[in-house]
Amino acid sequence: MKFGVLALDYDGTIARDGALDPDVRDAIGEARARGIVVVLVTGRILSDLRAKLGELGFVDAVVAENGAVLAFPNSQPRLLGDPPPQVFLDALRRRGIEHEAGQCIVEADADSAPQLLASIRELELPLVLLFNRSRVMVLPQAISKGNGLREALKALRLSLHNTIAVGDAENDHDLLAQCEIAVAVEWGSTALQNEADQIVHGDGPRAVAGYIRRAAEELRLPRCRIARHRITLGTMEDGRPLAYAVHGRNMLIVGDPQSGKSWITGLACEQMILEGYSVCVIDPEGDYTELDALPGVAVLGGQPRPPDMPDVARALRHFDLSVVVDLSRSPYEEKVSYLKTILPMLASLRRTTGRPHRIVVDEAHYFLHEANIKQLLDLELGAYTVVTYRPSDLHPDLRRDLEVVIVKRLTHMPEVQALFSMVPEVKIAPEWITEIGTLAIDEAALLPGIEEAEGKLRLFRLAPRMTRHVRHRMKYFDIPLAGGQGFVFTDNGKAIGSPARSLRQFVMLLASIPMSSLRDHAQRRDFSRWIANVFHDHQLASDIRKVEQRYQLGHREDVRQAIAGMIRDRYSFSTDDTSAFAQTQGPLG
Repeated sequence: MKFGVLALDYDGTIARDGALDPDVRDAIGEARARGIVVVLVTGRILSDLRAKLGELGFVDAVVAENGAVLAFPNSQPRLLGDPPPQVFLDALRRRGIEHEAGQCIVEADADSAPQLLASIRELELPLVLLFNRSRVMVLPQAISKGNGLREALKALRLSLHNTIAVGDAENDHDLLAQCEIAVAVEWGSTALQNEADQIVHGDGPRAVAGYIRRAAEELRLPRCRIARHRITLGTMEDGRPLAYAVHGRNMLIVGDPQSGKSWITGLACEQMILEGYSVCVIDPEGDYTELDALPGVAVLGGQPRPPDMPDVARALRHFDLSVVVDLSRSPYEEKVSYLKTILPMLASLRRTTGRPHRIVVDEAHYFLHEANIKQLLDLELGAYTVVTYRPSDLHPDLRRDLEVVIVKRLTHMPEVQALFSMVPEVKIAPEWITEIGTLAIDEAALLPGIEEAEGKLRLFRLAPRMTRHVRHRMKYFDIPLAGGQGFVFTDNGKAIGSPARSLRQFVMLLASIPMSSLRDHAQRRDFSRWIANVFHDHQLASDIRKVEQRYQLGHREDVRQAIAGMIRDRYSFSTDDTSAFAQTQGPLG
């Protein structure tokens, strides 16, 4: 991911005995000249900081008082917490506790903590203690450096997932935890170093200046250990969660048609979105539009003409917005042409803004098989998730750069062989081929080759999803079925017209079939059986089965309207859609 924000603690990290290291100040200036936003995040009172440093314009923003005060150059400071209650300050004076009060914070010697806590309990105040080496801070509840930085970046329209944070002490834990890359200094807290992704080695602030320069020259967030920012997809056989690190990795999700590839892809997208990542999903079949039930998700497209490229780019410039590009109603040729334009645009946007953090391409075999793959994707970004049932059709350059591989049921042997050829350094156990060929709909496997798999084929049961999954809506609503799979309406054992060769035709024919025929089919549960056996949409089949059961029990509801309504709702189609289709196709038969 692009390195866009540097969050720096002050005392002990870039300052010694209250004085900012001159080399660090120069390094900050160099980083800002490269377009990196620098935020000073400190426990100090803002007025004290200004007395030490003068004007604070050498950084883009200051989060002071351990997250309680937010200041930008040439603007009025904003309080993120309440001022200390006067009754509390009076109690400290009565107890003889030496302290310094800021706009929100109260600071004292750490040895006075028991008396401070006694005053808070006695007065029943919503205040907490936070230690910082030899000092203790009294803060309003929910105030922290991490939350203060979040508010600063929200105002600047920047993401914590493009941020490196550097700190040294106990009050920096939350700051480092909020950011994509957590850095601790070697001369600081051992506990903080244990939680950090990287360590700045040295004996003082001057070493931080060197780190800043190295990071700014790279302009990409460094690859780190896998402990943080993991996406949990399910539970392994031994009860442990199956999780993988999302940062800096390209991913493949593969499986047979109707094996649940888009379902698990949607699960991964949900988790990334809820963690604050900006995700762009290229959705050729309309599988991911239900993600707009999550906060900060916009669906663009859904019309015969794909969404305009500037509209997609404009949406993705918002740090807290994810986009589903719905191409389900576009002709195939137009989808291919559109992908050849939007994928380079997304790669360029990500290099300049750092967003989207993740680019998902479903039905990837249609679009990512040609020799121009490096013109379409910037694989060095480690930002892609590709979804396909034909990994053999993906360009070899793309297959080489796919590190995380999630497998649903896969039975076609040439595709199985292509899949395992992606991990040549791993010895393939014969039983693995059987295992991935017999995975249930709620199961998947993590291919060996990454650290999380521990050298094995990791089978796991999928976690539940928050949003409803609509599987290949246009594909299964429109595309004709193979011979013998259509629904044959009958009356007294005789076929009525030609079979319904798609769900759209089925819904249209429902309107003209005699009610006596519909009742017979409902009595035999023919409708739910067809939906389950042919389309494998067991949720829809279950809903229709309930209508058939109610009819068998004597509830004479309108079977025609109930079943047609369920199909339209499930696949997000209206009466107008089927009417328009009928006008363009002419009579069926």
